[in-house]
Parts: sequence; structure tokens; C-alpha cells
Amino acid sequence: MAYTTIDDPFKFFNTVLYTGNGSARTITGVGFQPDWVWLKGRSDTSNNFVYDSVRGDNLFLQTNKNNADGNATTSSAGGIGSQASDGFTIVAGTSNTDNVNTSGSTYVAWNWLAGGSASSNSNGSITSSVSANTTAGFSIATYTGTGSNATVGHGLGTAPAWVLVKERGASGESWNNFHQSLGAGKTIMLNLTNAEQSSSTMWNNTVPTSSVFSVGADAGSNGSSKTYVAYCFAEKKGYSKFGSYTGNGSTNGTFVYTGFRPALVICKKFNNDTNDWFLMDNKRNGFNGQNYNLEANTSGAEQTNSDIDILSNGFKIRSNGNGHNTNGHGYIFMAFAEAPFVTAGTKAPGTAR
Repeated sequence: MAYTTIDDPFKFFNTVLYTGNGSARTITGVGFQPDWVWLKGRSDTSNNFVYDSVRGDNLFLQTNKNNADGNATTSSAGGIGSQASDGFTIVAGTSNTDNVNTSGSTYVAWNWLAGGSASSNSNGSITSSVSANTTAGFSIATYTGTGSNATVGHGLGTAPAWVLVKERGASGESWNNFHQSLGAGKTIMLNLTNAEQSSSTMWNNTVPTSSVFSVGADAGSNGSSKTYVAYCFAEKKGYSKFGSYTGNGSTNGTFVYTGFRPALVICKKFNNDTNDWFLMDNKRNGFNGQNYNLEANTSGAEQTNSDIDILSNGFKIRSNGNGHNTNGHGYIFMAFAEAPFVTAGTKAPGTAR
């Protein structure tokens, strides 16, 4: 059996960098028409913007806020107007594009491929609209809550290891995460620094199955008549990994095995005290010692210091300057591949940098 079914991760996830020009434009170089785009300014203060093809190309949410859906075509700040065959278009909004295309500012866009147009899914007690890519283990689902214990179809055909849910219709509800390392009795919020929180009602104390994820009566995942979007990820060998590690407080920090050279690593301390959500990728600097941080829960600019080395089969923590490696503390991570460690029994091209 081959080590992985995904020899070319760039077909399903890719990071694109660009410099703003202050005008409506098309960003290319993704390599596919993305179904989920996460945008963040690097050189200046900027919110984290999330767009997907299921809610509607021009609708955005912000991972560092608990706001409802915004509309790029009516917002003063503009944003993505539509997905394109090799990227996405940026529209000017009613006055400017300051958050995603300020002239001279630098930006990063993380792009994922789901399944294109959504289809109705009745596997759960709640009917959902789902765009699913079973090969890459990624789906986008929208649904309307019931206010009582329920299940939602995700379309992956295998149990998701990470489910990220956001209420869309009103401000106030945080981004809630199910992560397999925390279990179904815990949630952790993407827009906050808080540690994990116990909750029997967020995921109904039930781990996802190959067809559905479970929700209880919490308004963060299933308020009556409230609308939601869920981003669901199943682990795929050689392409994605969702796990945890324990910090040791040393510059010779923990090595985390993923089975691939990471293209993107997201991590968060989940116990004991507060800590930011950090995102590090292989494009913004692309060599060890300078895999710079951005934060999912803040509007802060890129931090020009690095705490991790990206290796051919995982990543290694090198310091605790940003709280990635506090001795004895636990961290969850989500990682996506640049290249699998082996392809069909042969070492993948490239080495650690």
C-alpha cells in the first residue's frame, strides 16, 4: 500500500503572497479554484478574513472577532468578490480595500479546496449543505440550529479530527473548535486566548463519526434557528495531521512528527493559562530561523521572530519566545503538507530547510 494517496498536496492546499495595490484586482497562483480562503495582512494591523464558496463568495467572517457575516461588496473595506479558476478577485467595497489590499502592504492567503458547489446532506438529524473533498479530508457545511441535541452531516466519509464552527447571523458567539486531542467534552475558541473549556452541550459529549458530528444545545454550535458554518477536517496520511505536544521550555524543544514537510502549522496552548493562536507557513519566509508568526485571534502584524523549524517529516520547537513551548504545558496543532515524507515508497523531493 502506498504511504499516501496525496503525492501533490498543492492540489488541495496552497499559500499565496501578494502586495496590495489599493484597487480591484485578481490574485492568481493558487493552482485551483479555492473553496476556503483565509486572508491576513502581514506588514500592517489587519483582521483575519475568512471566505468560502458555500456561504457565498463575497461573505466574510473574521477569526479574531465574534462578528456575524459581512459582505465585501457593501463593506467599506471591500474584500473577496468571487473565487476564480486560479485564485480569487478582490473588490473595492463602498470606499476602499484597506483590510485586504492596502497599497504597498503585504498579505498572505491560505487556500483550501473542498468540493465546489454544495449539495444537500441528510445524514444528520439536521439537514446541511455540504461541499466535500473526501480525498483531502476537507468539507464545508452550513446548517440551521435546533436548540436541542442533534447531528450534522459533514460528507467526508471518515470521522473529522478537527471541526471549526461559527454562528453566522449575529455577533456574540465565538468560534468553537472540536479537536480530537481535546475530546468531545471540551471546546476552545479561535477568537480568544482562553484555555480549553469543559462543555457537555457544545458537542453533546459525542465524538464525530464517519458521517456526522454532534451538537448539543449550546448557542455556539446549535442555537434554535441560528445559522452556522462548519469547517471539517479528517486526517489524511502524508497530507494533514491534528494532534498535540507537550512543551519543555528549552531551545532544544519538542519534535512533532507529522509524516510530511509542513506547509502550514497552526498551534494553541490549551491548558493552564491564556495564549494566542499562531500560524506559521512555508511561504512567507520559507527557511528555518525565520518561519514568522501570525495570530488567528488578533489583528497584529507579522512577528519577525520564529519558534519552529519546518522539517521533512514534521516540525521542531526551538524556543518559548511566543509561548509555543512552556514547560509541561499542552498544545494542540493542525498541520497541512508541502510534501509527504514518502510517495509510493520513495522519499519525497526536497529536504528540511
